[in-house]
Amino acid sequence: MTVLFLYTELADYFLKCCDELAKQAEVHIVRWPVNKEAPFQFTFSEKIKIYDKNNYTLTQLKELVQKINPGIIICSGWIDKDYLSITKSYHSKIPTVLTCDTHWKGTLKQYLAVTLGRFYLQQIFSNAWVPGQIQANYVSKLGFKKAVTNTGFYCCDLEKFNAVYTLNKQSKENNFPKRFLYVGRYYNFKGINNLWQAFIELKNETNNDWELWCLGVGDIEPVKHNSIRHFGFVQPNDLEPIVKQCGVFVLPSLFEPWGVVVQEYAASGFPLILSNAVGASEAFLSDGENGFSFPAGNVESLKNQLKKIMNLSSKELLLMSDKSHEKAQTINRQNWATTIIKMYNGFQKK
Repeated sequence: MTVLFLYTELADYFLKCCDELAKQAEVHIVRWPVNKEAPFQFTFSEKIKIYDKNNYTLTQLKELVQKINPGIIICSGWIDKDYLSITKSYHSKIPTVLTCDTHWKGTLKQYLAVTLGRFYLQQIFSNAWVPGQIQANYVSKLGFKKAVTNTGFYCCDLEKFNAVYTLNKQSKENNFPKRFLYVGRYYNFKGINNLWQAFIELKNETNNDWELWCLGVGDIEPVKHNSIRHFGFVQPNDLEPIVKQCGVFVLPSLFEPWGVVVQEYAASGFPLILSNAVGASEAFLSDGENGFSFPAGNVESLKNQLKKIMNLSSKELLLMSDKSHEKAQTINRQNWATTIIKMYNGFQKK
């Protein structure tokens, strides 16, 4: 089986999943350039062939795909018109898979997309592959039946973050770190200003020794406070010394279709504080068991959840840690690869 991904911005976790797939299939990836705001440095397996989309005209790209002769095409959304043109030419011949992480919000724009998509997208894609049930609800409105819709599209490098959990378990049992951790871009939609405000107000109102460590860059100037540290953009391989010194993961996003980072830190054994706008909360957060949820944009509620964590004992935090780790195992790269094979085989039987 030859698998072709028509992809936007690559991520390390996606490549790890492709490594798993490459044990059973030939894998080709056409990709967009690396995002300057998230300049990840990738190491590509020899089993996976990578093509930079910028190096090809549409005609050349079509010739490349014809040469690859894919048995299944998996396309990142419908934002890239070249990708859609290529995928459409293979519709009904092989499985053509739409990936989508959009939430259904019932906006006018989405109602228009549903109206047009039921006709347009059905002429391009045979299947849909989404992260979770929120997105499955959306693509069902686009005309994709349950039988051709799969979940679990986003999957972290579970083995890597499970190892972090194992490595740091003993030290956390001896002395649970009183540090909140934020990993994400410094943009308004990430809710980072709300997090800083809530944390600083708590520091002013209560006598506590908790700190907040933040990893990321963006267009928001880092706030200055004695108990807040900023590390800038950190390459994945350089995270471990920072992560082992932190205890609770916070993602206060105003908008977050999924958030693979949530599974990463759940697997690492972090209790979670997530806004209700974070899609991955459906899979990895049980409110009160391994963390707390709050309404996106509500600073007072976020402050209350931070305070709840601060008031927990080390024993209670460790129980949350173990629960997070357990919940993170539900999506893994073996199942990710199996999903592709299932879509391929299911199409062949039609």
